[in-house]
Amino acid sequence: MKAAAAGVDGSTLLVSGLAGSLTPEILVVFGIILLALVLFVTEWLPIDVTAILVMVLLILLGPDGVVNLTQITTTEGVSGFSNPATITVLAMLILSSGISRTGVVQILGRKMANFAGDSLNRQLLSTIGVAGPVSGVINNTPVVAILVPVVSDIAHKGNTSPSKLLMPLSFASMFGGMLTLIGTSTNILASDVSARLLGQPFGMFEFTQLGIVVFVVGSVYLLTIGHRLLSERVPPEEDYIQEYDLEPYLTEVVVTEESPMAGKTVGDAIDSAEFDADILGLVRDDETTIEPSQFTRLRAGDTLRLRTDRETLDELVEGETLTAAGTPETDAELEPDDAVDQTIVEVVIPRGSFLAGETLASSTFRQRYDATVLAFRSRGGTIQQGMDRKRLRVGDTLLLQADPDSIDRLSHNSDFIVAHEPERPEYRTEKIPHAAAIMVGVVGLVAIPFETIGAWLAAATGVAAFGALSAFSLPIMLTALMGVVAMVATGVIKATELYDAVEWDVILLLAGIIPLGIALEQTGGADLLGALVAATANYLPVIGVLWVFYLSTGLITGVISNNASVVLMLPVAVEAATAIGANPFAFVMAVTFAASTAFLTPVGYQTNLFVYGPGGYRFSDFLRVGAPLQLLLSVVTVLGIAFFWGLRPA
Repeated sequence: MKAAAAGVDGSTLLVSGLAGSLTPEILVVFGIILLALVLFVTEWLPIDVTAILVMVLLILLGPDGVVNLTQITTTEGVSGFSNPATITVLAMLILSSGISRTGVVQILGRKMANFAGDSLNRQLLSTIGVAGPVSGVINNTPVVAILVPVVSDIAHKGNTSPSKLLMPLSFASMFGGMLTLIGTSTNILASDVSARLLGQPFGMFEFTQLGIVVFVVGSVYLLTIGHRLLSERVPPEEDYIQEYDLEPYLTEVVVTEESPMAGKTVGDAIDSAEFDADILGLVRDDETTIEPSQFTRLRAGDTLRLRTDRETLDELVEGETLTAAGTPETDAELEPDDAVDQTIVEVVIPRGSFLAGETLASSTFRQRYDATVLAFRSRGGTIQQGMDRKRLRVGDTLLLQADPDSIDRLSHNSDFIVAHEPERPEYRTEKIPHAAAIMVGVVGLVAIPFETIGAWLAAATGVAAFGALSAFSLPIMLTALMGVVAMVATGVIKATELYDAVEWDVILLLAGIIPLGIALEQTGGADLLGALVAATANYLPVIGVLWVFYLSTGLITGVISNNASVVLMLPVAVEAATAIGANPFAFVMAVTFAASTAFLTPVGYQTNLFVYGPGGYRFSDFLRVGAPLQLLLSVVTVLGIAFFWGLRPA
């Protein structure tokens, strides 16, 4: 950066940066970044554990550790836990949970369903029209979690494939997240980094004008081109057995008089350690029981509905003297004839679920939830056998069979997103006015320019006391915490629900990754990378360099966490902008927008993971629909930044 100020051109910076600036400290920090990237992409460790590992390495290799190569003290290493961005995100997650518990988003969803009908255009318009604006005032991650079952039901009732609506739902929530500062945790983190680097945090509606442009352009794309690029991966008629290709894995067997199973309990009848099989139902005297009790004793003549493969079935028939009786080919054949409620549903594992990283066996899934997993989707693949030994990941979609009461309980469990609305929802609709007033207060105390109003009134009236209005202008961290207290005090959310409302892996991710950005700055790594990127200014105009940063951030976010990409890219962007004499804040905006609109892969943004399984998508679907959208918005966003904030310092 100093070389640039002395008039050295980009090529010289490039050569000197590589030859003379690559210090041991920078190499160590780059090595830690590379390790973090590998772990983020491969998921060998959960992302929050990876972030904590990064924090430990930075401290261990800092002045308080074994050798000072990262320049990160213990205090700086753990500063992410007390960082205003971390605390603000924590508070906003609680506020978002409080609003969701009132049922206001679900009520909007029902109105959306009434409007949508069986028209795909109206279904898309209502999905985008609700998800986008709501994501501007509530963190977009819980918005998608709430709307996945609503949109799935809209699709099936309207004879539309959910594949046509769920990806637009995720993308629309990203558009909406860029309408305000609190729309996504990425914005809050970027604001904190911007304040540290430039002394210029984001206002509540700092980028609303550009957010509206992005929302409109992105929505038009989804309504006209995007949905046409989406294949109907999930059939409109919703038959899970056919959709998950389960016919070869479902069968019925009859317990004979000679069978060793006669007299045994359901829990002891089949050795799960030896046989990959589950008893799904019991037919006795023309009465079908879904998920029979583990203590129910089998009798001769009972018909058992099993989930197993053909090889295991042959072993059971041969060794246990069972008689094969047929194979259910549709959901209706698997469910009891007198069932009035659904007994087969999909559930998605969200971030923060204790099941992430566990197996069905280690989590004692069936005993804990009174439900049997028939199959599950993981990263686009469908798994029907050997499921007990497969590790579950965030975004995996489980196909469950359970009795209606168990499904209703699952719908109220934060470890799952059930892809259908519960039959008996428990919303605190009477608290909607309280929640709305609290959110207005949280936003208003940040957004309203009390200082400007007070100064104007003092000048206009000559009453100096109006200047005291400036005291009402408060930081978002404080107003968010005040909102949490208000929600508990008014009963919008209970004190016992606070901890469940927080996505602790997101908090740990922020706490662990923030020190990495500090190390990148303090060791000179950001200077070096910024100088290298600044060299492109010899061949590109400033707006071209800005576009490069947007695209680079979008690509990085596609394979790692959006929050991690902001922490890594913002210091580099600021240094590059300073080196070429550009407006650093414009580059901050480019990185922020690119990190918050990750359309290329299902793993770069959590809302994409939420819809990955229920939509039956493949990895290539996101690339096919998301790549043109990412390219379109890169042009729109960069031009918008140049128009609203300018490319040169004021």
